[in-house]
Amino acid sequence: MPGVSVSAVVAISLVAGLLAPAWAEGIFTCVDAKGRRLTSDRPIVECLDREQRELTPGGTVKRRIGPSMTAEERAAEEEKQRLAIEERNRVLDEKKRERALLVRYPDKPAHDKERNLALEQVDSAIASANQHTQELARERKRLDLELEFFKNDPAKVPAKLKRQIEQNVNDVEAQKRFVAAQEEEKRRINFRFDEELVKLRQLWAQRATPVTPRPHASAAATAKAASSAPARP
Repeated sequence: MPGVSVSAVVAISLVAGLLAPAWAEGIFTCVDAKGRRLTSDRPIVECLDREQRELTPGGTVKRRIGPSMTAEERAAEEEKQRLAIEERNRVLDEKKRERALLVRYPDKPAHDKERNLALEQVDSAIASANQHTQELARERKRLDLELEFFKNDPAKVPAKLKRQIEQNVNDVEAQKRFVAAQEEEKRRINFRFDEELVKLRQLWAQRATPVTPRPHASAAATAKAASSAPARP
């Protein structure tokens, strides 16, 4: 019920139960949770969790009405209603996702095509990283050749050469981490598409199953009447 809170729904249903008998001449009074004395010609919603008194037109107590629900019971009922609404919304959202999935992937070739495209992009990034790693390996060979000149006196290795070697090592490690991350991305992509495929196979099967139309009421009645009619000689 859009725009109506759970507590209001509970209260309305409780009042509906209280009003089932027809009280033509009743005055109901109570003191609500804020200490206000309320009076009405019908059971008072604000006092559903406490005692109410029904008075005669002369002001005498006709009867006392106990709490319809304790505060704990009302809270439990509201929680039950909230969970029911959440479940209903979850089911609706799931149906929307299923419809969107079928629109995006009407058949397996369409799903395979998008999987392959996603994997190709990752493979391209990995190939680029591997190429960069090969370039770094060639650069390291050049740096090692320069380092050979100082093998007898390492203290004379220029600071620039040291920085270049250190940077080369860091770059190689960075490429390794990048490739590892891309391999993990490939596993994630395959896992996602595998999960989607399980769901899609169910949806494709449901869509392919023909729905048997129910016979029209009048047609069914005519057929029944014809079968029960006595045969003519």
